[in-house]
Amino acid sequence: MSDTPYFKHHVFFCMNTRDDGRESCGPRGAEQAQKHAKKRCKQLDINGAGNVRINQAGCLDRCEHGPVLVVYPEGTWYTYVDTSDIDEIIDSHLVNGQPVERLKIK
Repeated sequence: MSDTPYFKHHVFFCMNTRDDGRESCGPRGAEQAQKHAKKRCKQLDINGAGNVRINQAGCLDRCEHGPVLVVYPEGTWYTYVDTSDIDEIIDSHLVNGQPVERLKIK
């Protein structure tokens, strides 16, 4: 068995919608952002085995910072406002290996 991860980066977008009135990522543009990231990674030809996988996730339990996504294997958590933030995460972190400090959450 190989120690090499199947994906260089695996990105999970929280898509959660809470029914109890608390903040959640779903209603704050998560689906649009996830679809944009998936399309952009395909355009850059960085998707697939050995590269980047963009996924939807259920609750990641960080909606108060949301909308949120997490990049593995690093475990880097981000918030974002719009597709330009998503593009910056893709260009800086996924392509060039440099986390986007201004969008990181602890």
